[in-house]
Amino acid sequence: MLNNTKYSLSGKSLILNIIVIALNLLGLSFLVMGYHPSFEESSLIFKVLGYGIMVATLVAAFLLEGWLLFAYVARVLVGGLFIVSGLIKANDPKGFAYKLEEYFEDGALAYRIKEWFNWETFSLEFFIEHALLLSVLICIFEIVLGALVLLGAKMRASSWLMLVMMLFFTFLTWHTKECDPHTTFTDVDTYAIDSSAAMAKIPQAQENENITILEQNADFVTIREVKKPQCVDDCGCFGDAMKGSIGRSLTPAESFWKDIVLLYLVVIIFISRRRISNNNGRENIVMITLGLVFISFFSYIFTWSFPILFGLASLLLALWIRRTGGRILGNDWGMILMLTIICSIFVTYVLMYLPLRDYRPYHVGSNLIERMSDGREGQYENLMVYTHNTTGQDTLLTDLNESTKAIWGDTENWKFSKRETITIVPQILHSIQQFEPGISVDGLTTVEKEFAPIAEILENNQAQYIDVIDKNTGDRYPMSLQDFYLPDIDTSIYAIGDTILRLDESLTDINLKDFILAQEQILLIFSRDLSKGNFSRISRLKEINENAKEHNIPVIMISTASKEDVIAFREETGLIVPTVQNDEIEIKAITRSNPTLMVLKKGVVNGKFPFRSTPSWEWLIKNSIKVD
Repeated sequence: MLNNTKYSLSGKSLILNIIVIALNLLGLSFLVMGYHPSFEESSLIFKVLGYGIMVATLVAAFLLEGWLLFAYVARVLVGGLFIVSGLIKANDPKGFAYKLEEYFEDGALAYRIKEWFNWETFSLEFFIEHALLLSVLICIFEIVLGALVLLGAKMRASSWLMLVMMLFFTFLTWHTKECDPHTTFTDVDTYAIDSSAAMAKIPQAQENENITILEQNADFVTIREVKKPQCVDDCGCFGDAMKGSIGRSLTPAESFWKDIVLLYLVVIIFISRRRISNNNGRENIVMITLGLVFISFFSYIFTWSFPILFGLASLLLALWIRRTGGRILGNDWGMILMLTIICSIFVTYVLMYLPLRDYRPYHVGSNLIERMSDGREGQYENLMVYTHNTTGQDTLLTDLNESTKAIWGDTENWKFSKRETITIVPQILHSIQQFEPGISVDGLTTVEKEFAPIAEILENNQAQYIDVIDKNTGDRYPMSLQDFYLPDIDTSIYAIGDTILRLDESLTDINLKDFILAQEQILLIFSRDLSKGNFSRISRLKEINENAKEHNIPVIMISTASKEDVIAFREETGLIVPTVQNDEIEIKAITRSNPTLMVLKKGVVNGKFPFRSTPSWEWLIKNSIKVD
């Protein structure tokens, strides 16, 4: 018999309700399958079964007084998933913050408000600078809510908070699923007249019909612009974890249905919130055990056992503080405080160092060469849709030939409607697409020019030029030998000088990707922003750089910094390392720490060290690299 101060079921009723709840969840599964593309051929059957079973079992649960038991089951599922989902985000709060920044752009969530309410000036961009703080708060909030639901604490407030949270996330994933990158919306922004955005857009308004200046004065300019939405193609940290474990993320539609299922379970809890009180001892054993079993399922999927340990420790510590905390902490607020402290310690650690479990393609042990070619080309078929003039029936044609001429050739009865492209085999993008460390020829300093692989490229790209000299000014205009044609030169103005050997002007950029991936071992220093990096361990990096030179181990810094910024950095720190550039988004994916030292061996990540864990040279040669 299941007992509660407000609830009891006999053995027979308990078994009947368990069957009803199991059938309800089965119906929910059928319903999700009915809306999944993989089951498109049987979607109607699954939808009918899903809706029918769910309605019937909900009525049965009401008649059998099994709603509270259903709430217990929902608490296990929701609480366990909230803890796992929050922990996945807390493991990489910067990554979650980057995803929030995408949603706060005017072309993302704000565009929906602009579209629905014709509110052209609405914006969420002021949240961007607070994205990391919001990320941390949401992570902690989600874990704490999950634990409270399992323990039955503050259920009235918790159920309201969960409901609001799930409505927001369901709206978020709905927006992602329904986002059409080809539509447009109108955005109105006011910029400071001397801002880079204003200086770029004011001239564009003269030529671009999508940009209109509404008002301009000495201080500000207001601009209306027709833009396209920014569509987010995955579900952030949860998606990264799935890609890093099972090979693919949830699609936007799958993320939406995941949240629909969660919202449904939260509603079940919400309905019974007034009848749920703190677990007694027996209920704690049952709920925590079942919650950990559910967490273990996701730990298996994510190939990470830490959530089980974290969930057990946080739940037990919350119960411990409730029992031993006395008048001040021996209550639900004491549990909330304990859970918040535990989560804060974990988040602080990963912010100071790196994610405890790295799901990105640059984790230690990852073969970057394989990750650059692990995708798959998509297969598609182009179709032409012809519509019957009388019946309105559509017919799909894959080709226009004699066998289909009865339709496309019959212009009296059939008319061409549109072209469609269907996906036979969906494309899978390579895990790594933007690792392109390189530098423009104009950005080279003496340090890069003297770096062996760059020096070799420069030497192999020398070409012969004719020195053409302006007689009046003395200015020189070297002309490539293949382009030089003496009759085209006005010798009254220009003098023809010697043939000279110089760098071929067609060489504008130098890419070091192949060189880096081919090295037996190489040290890479990543810093997406030299001015904002924490170089408190610069002495360690300088030590590593000097010793690496002596043992012919290449050291390269990869950043987004300009030539001028690099020169200023070298003068300030004394760290003289060949520096190339890479896309900032890719550097963010490579590491969350600024800077980070990476050891690469034939394209395999052998070590990755955030600035606070920058090792000594002695440690490196004992644990990560080999020297003669």
